[in-house]
Amino acid sequence: MLTQTTTRVLEPSDLDAALAVLDREPVTNAFVTARVQVAGLDPWRLGGEMWGWYEHGMLESLCYAGANLVPICATPRAVRGFADRARRAGRRCSSIVGPATATAQLWRLLEPSWGPAREVRTRQPLMVTDRLPDDITPDPYVRRVRKDEMDTIMPACVAMFTEEVGVSPMAGDGGLLYQARVAELVGAGRSFARLDQDGKVVFKAEIGAATPHACQVQGVWVAPEYRGRGLAAPGMAAVLRYALDDVAPVVSLYVNDFNTAARAAYRRVGFQEVGAFMSVLF
Repeated sequence: MLTQTTTRVLEPSDLDAALAVLDREPVTNAFVTARVQVAGLDPWRLGGEMWGWYEHGMLESLCYAGANLVPICATPRAVRGFADRARRAGRRCSSIVGPATATAQLWRLLEPSWGPAREVRTRQPLMVTDRLPDDITPDPYVRRVRKDEMDTIMPACVAMFTEEVGVSPMAGDGGLLYQARVAELVGAGRSFARLDQDGKVVFKAEIGAATPHACQVQGVWVAPEYRGRGLAAPGMAAVLRYALDDVAPVVSLYVNDFNTAARAAYRRVGFQEVGAFMSVLF
């Protein structure tokens, strides 16, 4: 029995307790919950460790430590515990991302030893909807990407990632991990696109995380030469219809606060801001 405040790496036997914490905020935690539901808590399958923060013997907060460092339902005391563990382990992640308040505190504690960051995005509104818009017709040309269309969708995915994150996903391992992730989403029927008459992607988006309670749209992108033509809102309405029909009853996304065009398109489709994320990119 753990009687004091402490952090430790969770084990597969801690799965139920971890899921109970994740289920406290099913929309905010959808990304990590989806991974845990598939992989459990085994670090090799999960792609990282899950750290737990205990108070009076009860698991109160979590932190996913993999390619991203993600504080989950993290109290200020838990954040300090996670920061201590992260400092001792050294930086192995490419970003810190999570609810803005906890992530900001975590970064303040880690910046002296982990900094400087390549970029800090202090406010990324978390937006949610559970219904289709009444006044926007879903784009009938947006459809699921087929498994034989990887060569078609990959250039758009790489362009979106590079534009969004500031580095190419093809760097380092030649893009093997990124290509595998795109193929996974295509194979699961969670990659959507509209193609023009020449077979080029003009709009795309993915449902990147999915649980029985909520799913998260990511990778929304309109080809530069098609921007300003009103494709984003009908395209998002089409993806939203697929998501609500086939995946989960609540659909979320988060967006950079400076991306006013995207935020306006999401609001037109019915998404409402319910909180904020923060990202620290290395």
